[in-house]
Amino acid sequence: MTWIIILSMATLVFVSRYLLLEPKLPLKLSDKTLTFLSYSAPAVLTAILAPIVFAPEGHLDISFNNSYLVCGVVATLLAYFTRNTLLATVLSIGLFFIIF
Repeated sequence: MTWIIILSMATLVFVSRYLLLEPKLPLKLSDKTLTFLSYSAPAVLTAILAPIVFAPEGHLDISFNNSYLVCGVVATLLAYFTRNTLLATVLSIGLFFIIF
């Protein structure tokens, strides 16, 4: 039963990716749909990131003692001002290891 579920999920993921990524298929999405889909990655990342940054121990912690929040703010500012994702990632991870 487990293998059937795993294979079914793998098939579903493959087919959904194949239909949208195969250039030979005549499936074209409208501009409104593409604009709508462009918001999905930030929405998913925010849903994953927010509980980790704002409630690392299960309760809301908005203080300078929350190293996740401090490093998240630093990473956001670095990414905004430098427009260099690698620099923002490396420096914020380094800061996290220093203050954690």
